Amino acid sequence: MKKVERNERIDTLDYLRGFSLLGIILVNILAMLSAQKPLPNTQDAFYQRFLFLFVEGRFYPIFSFLFGVGMYIFLTRAERKGKNATILFLRRIIVLFIFGFIHFIFQPGEALTVYASCGLILLPFYKVRKEINLAIGILLLILFAILAMKIFMTVPLILLGLAAGQYRVFEEITHKRKQITIFTVSAFLLAALGLFFQYQHMPLAPFNPFHINRFLTIGIMIGPIVSAFYVGILILLLQSQFFRKILSPLKSYGRMSLTNYVSQTVFILVVGKAFDLFRHITYLHTLYICLVIYFIQLLFSAIWLRFFQYGPLEWIWRLATYKEKP
Repeated sequence: MKKVERNERIDTLDYLRGFSLLGIILVNILAMLSAQKPLPNTQDAFYQRFLFLFVEGRFYPIFSFLFGVGMYIFLTRAERKGKNATILFLRRIIVLFIFGFIHFIFQPGEALTVYASCGLILLPFYKVRKEINLAIGILLLILFAILAMKIFMTVPLILLGLAAGQYRVFEEITHKRKQITIFTVSAFLLAALGLFFQYQHMPLAPFNPFHINRFLTIGIMIGPIVSAFYVGILILLLQSQFFRKILSPLKSYGRMSLTNYVSQTVFILVVGKAFDLFRHITYLHTLYICLVIYFIQLLFSAIWLRFFQYGPLEWIWRLATYKEKP
């Protein structure tokens, strides 16, 4: 694999990681600040519906899938360097779990401990044939989606990411425009049908747990399909040098995904405490806070990576994994 191709592949993954972080915070902030339920026929009610149709359950599948791709890349590179890939990965997982455990104290809905646990479970699948991993991943994802078992969908999503790494999906990606276009159009048609079906079950009044179960269940079922469309359209945009430049802040944001994911929690809790926003904030106001956090994190990531190769938490993660200073 040529050096240029390897860099393009990594860049694409970083863009996708950054993109997924933008959506994850929009949902996490609602629970963390206990946002007030919107009143009928208000902008808050409209924004709530927008979130449940296009954001809730649409971005964490991307992050989970990318964790699987990163898992494959880490293991293969370790083997290529003649290192004990299994031992290094176990160290990496342990450190991630520690990060997640600390993060869980402040953000009970955090995902790092889940990823660490799933990574440990799926480690043996690294040696399994790619066709088998793909088949198992698809079947489990369909099963858990039909049953609306959101938390369990993380396992097949990571496994599918691992399989994508085995199939070298993100290598020489600039030469796969036709395949990506077909994938994106197919995902769009399926996602459009799914969203239309979900929209038919949208409650008229602001959401109440007693009458939105069907609506939310459908949302969980179609989530990975919508996520697939988001991934496909972003990859197609990145084929253009113009969009690569316009969206370049996402690349820096994604390169520091661990730091930015954890610091999102820090920003939310600090702002919530400083301005007494817990249970006193509206849905739309959470969006404004997220926009400010975007600006700060995107700017900080771009500046930081001008001087350093890794983000702060990424540097600690790498130090603990390899037991040598990066």
